[in-house]
Amino acid sequence: MKTWPALLAFVAFFAQAAPPDPRIEPRVAVCIACHGREGAASSTAYFPRLAGKPAGYLFNQLVSFRDGRRFNSDMVHLVQHMSDDYLREIAGYFAALDLPYPATSERTDASPATLAHGRTLAQQGDAARGIPACVQCHGAALTGVQPAVPALVGLPRLYLSSQLGAWLTDDRHALPPDCMAQVGRKLNTADINAVASWLALQPVPADPKPVARLPNPPPLPCSAMAN
Repeated sequence: MKTWPALLAFVAFFAQAAPPDPRIEPRVAVCIACHGREGAASSTAYFPRLAGKPAGYLFNQLVSFRDGRRFNSDMVHLVQHMSDDYLREIAGYFAALDLPYPATSERTDASPATLAHGRTLAQQGDAARGIPACVQCHGAALTGVQPAVPALVGLPRLYLSSQLGAWLTDDRHALPPDCMAQVGRKLNTADINAVASWLALQPVPADPKPVARLPNPPPLPCSAMAN
């Protein structure tokens, strides 16, 4: 991944022992270098949206980068010396942003059969293979669930497929019980391509905020539900 000089400067800044700037905006400017203005990102880039995600989810991901459960060289360098309180403040800042989503791309090279398979996995799952539907944990509108389950709408196809692939290959982890690790190991590359392709085409609902709770208990024990 290309690293800009500004990013290196921010890494050096965060590594210093000097007290942080009391204003949060200058301290999250480095996030915007990759994730877009105010963390809104775009629907066609690789980097995921931060604005409006559940604070618990954002905090968990920052801690996972710091503690080795997720890996991205830039992210690891940025957060490796940050305290839980500092990471929680960053997570809270982006979670509180109420920004419009970029327009959803309507272009895809996925076949109708692939999209149909993706829709089935997202909405119904595959009971015979022990794969729950995405909507069972991420909400009926796929906008996420408080306190720590992320939205799946408004994300780039490349990002979705890469993260599902990381669960499949055991390169991404969460705190136990790690429900996505259980699901990811049951997917194959065709499943991942299908569900990522379908999700990336879904319009963001009028109310994109995470719901307060699921209508039914989640299908698997999950640390994100107990944050």
